[in-house]
Amino acid sequence: MLLTVYRCLLCLYPGSHRDEFSEEMTSVFRDAQSALPRALGTKTIFYRRELCGLVSGALCAHLDRIFGFTIPFRRCYMQSQFRFPRSTVFLMWVILAGVLLAIAEAKNIALPYGPTETRSAWSMLPWFIVVAVILVCSAGAAAWGILLALKRTGMHRLERLDTALKS
Repeated sequence: MLLTVYRCLLCLYPGSHRDEFSEEMTSVFRDAQSALPRALGTKTIFYRRELCGLVSGALCAHLDRIFGFTIPFRRCYMQSQFRFPRSTVFLMWVILAGVLLAIAEAKNIALPYGPTETRSAWSMLPWFIVVAVILVCSAGAAAWGILLALKRTGMHRLERLDTALKS
């Protein structure tokens, strides 16, 4: 009975989307439905999630077709792009604040010396570049060492692939 309701709700999608994906969506729904345990609570949660996802997916498909963009609905909207953790936004704000404070302090330090003293800062540029390159290489080596210790380098992945292909 709910498979019939699911098929009827597929009519909410735009025609091109329905023609392309309806058979696959129905097949996946049927397979997931057959794998459900007998518990009523689990079935209720499954059907609610699937039917709400179907309706919100149809709305997203129409918005995308009409306006060229979609509004992400909570967890019903799948994205293939890489997503940063939420803590990244906070850390970016902290870094921005640190950069702005460093710029303000640099302005305060440079004011008493005047323009003649600022020319000597250019002589420090090669040393700064050398130190920056050394730090970046050190960070890269540390990251590679960690990956090597965790056996997550490309070398280890290829090794696992070779053993999988041989068996």
